[in-house]
Amino acid sequence: MNHNSTPVVNSMTEPQLQSELAFRLKRLRLPTMRSMATSLSEQAAKENWPHLKFLSELTLLECESRNANRIQRDLKRSELERGKTWDQVDWKRLPLTIRQRMDQLRSGEFLKSANNILIFGRPGSGKTLLLNSLGDALVRAGHTVCMAPCVKLVQYLLLAKKELRLPQMLSKLGKFSALIIDDLGYVQQSREEMEVLFTLIADRYEKSSILLSSNQPFSKWENIFKDPMTTAAAIDRLVHHSMILELNVPSFRLEHASKNQAPVPLDASS
Repeated sequence: MNHNSTPVVNSMTEPQLQSELAFRLKRLRLPTMRSMATSLSEQAAKENWPHLKFLSELTLLECESRNANRIQRDLKRSELERGKTWDQVDWKRLPLTIRQRMDQLRSGEFLKSANNILIFGRPGSGKTLLLNSLGDALVRAGHTVCMAPCVKLVQYLLLAKKELRLPQMLSKLGKFSALIIDDLGYVQQSREEMEVLFTLIADRYEKSSILLSSNQPFSKWENIFKDPMTTAAAIDRLVHHSMILELNVPSFRLEHASKNQAPVPLDASS
């Protein structure tokens, strides 16, 4: 069949119509519509669908396929830990206010205003799981996310600075709607490392959101940033447009370990 000329549809046979449709959908880069057109048209004929219903169902399949592919692509780029999703969180162990606020955040509306999310809690309280599950939900809602432990992120920034490509690195990170920085409290940085982290915070200020977890309250952040003025400036930029969540709950890991610990017999000889 000559695809360079417009065929007279009325004179085409059913196989010719299918072939021509497949060719056009290929040129339009609509792979799902191309693969499903024949089977769906057969279903439409059997069930006597109106033409608009057939077209609506066919385009819906293409949209769903593209969205699924986008989610998988963006999840891979995000470096989120697979398996730590919304459904994996034990919401019953969290205070009602935390559950309500997290539910408000999952749509990603806060990203439009470049608001930050700061989660504080003792080690094992579930900060990383909450951030990861929120990041997963944001990706599925159509937003771009990047997650990294603070230690790892600082090293990337420091290397970029030494190689004179820190502006390019900041620009790359700036393309993500949400940057998740996990475990700020575990970082004991040198002054040079502190400077690149502050540069990142300042670069995203009022432009893109930071989602951050820490086991250290603000009062101890001078141990991280080394300098009172820099510490105050970093806190000011993070807090200005933010929601702060405090996880005042016991360590999940300790609870899990105690539940799974085998009882010790009183009489070892029994």
